[in-house]
Amino acid sequence: MSKLNTQGILALITAVAYLPFLFISFYISKKHGFGRNAGWVLLLIFSIIRVVGGALLVAAEEITPPNINLYIAGYACEASGVSPLLMCTLGLLQTVTQGPDGRSKNARVFRLIHLVGLAALVLTIIGISDATSSSSDSQSHANLFRRIGVLVFGLMFIILAAIALFLWCQVGSLMKHRRTLLVAITIALPFIGVRTLYSILSTFSSSSFGISGTSTTTSTTTNSLSQFNMFNGNWHIYVIMGMVTEYVAIIVYSVAGMILPLESDYKLTTYGDEYPLYPEGHYQYPQQYRPA
Repeated sequence: MSKLNTQGILALITAVAYLPFLFISFYISKKHGFGRNAGWVLLLIFSIIRVVGGALLVAAEEITPPNINLYIAGYACEASGVSPLLMCTLGLLQTVTQGPDGRSKNARVFRLIHLVGLAALVLTIIGISDATSSSSDSQSHANLFRRIGVLVFGLMFIILAAIALFLWCQVGSLMKHRRTLLVAITIALPFIGVRTLYSILSTFSSSSFGISGTSTTTSTTTNSLSQFNMFNGNWHIYVIMGMVTEYVAIIVYSVAGMILPLESDYKLTTYGDEYPLYPEGHYQYPQQYRPA
């Protein structure tokens, strides 16, 4: 293995750091169900994206002559990784709103927000894939798509924070272990917010980016946001705002997923137990928690 530059080293660290979460998130998804709406499976998808993206960028540093497609794929994973983290949070918030029948309140609203997140992801990926085009028009459109995509991610985070605040106002009506899940989401939200902010600042730090030689370079810029550029900006900022924040968030969600017995919210209780109270004969388990 040749000597990696700073970007390659950070990519290698990312790939190695998320390897354990491939197994942890798979276990959590198996425990709580692989349903997209539950949010847990998106932890697995997020971990896969981080491992694959890191591996692609390391491979891009190693291969001579440089393979532009590896760089594009690696940075597409890097830039789009915030999407499953946001949609994971959305799914967990939807889980918090589940009632005694296992159904989420305002399911259509959550579905709409999910579609908005997917649209932002598509715009971001298109913007990255077209950024190396030789056509100035294509590069201009790519830059526009990337900026719209990350701004929608920012809007999505604001909506998620508002939903969490609303649920805290309704916390008395939430089931026991879902209240604890809301605590975990609230802890993770500030870190996800910083990560989302970094994506926005990075995208607006340069008008375009391209690949030349053996490294990725952005168009020369002297604006005040250049230090936030994920390609050639200040790597200390990238580590703190980009890597550490999302790692803390996934640790919080993973711990919550492993220790919270969400299915216990649906067990029949007696009048001496804490809320929820489901009198015997008047309750049916949701499908995902129904005893065999």
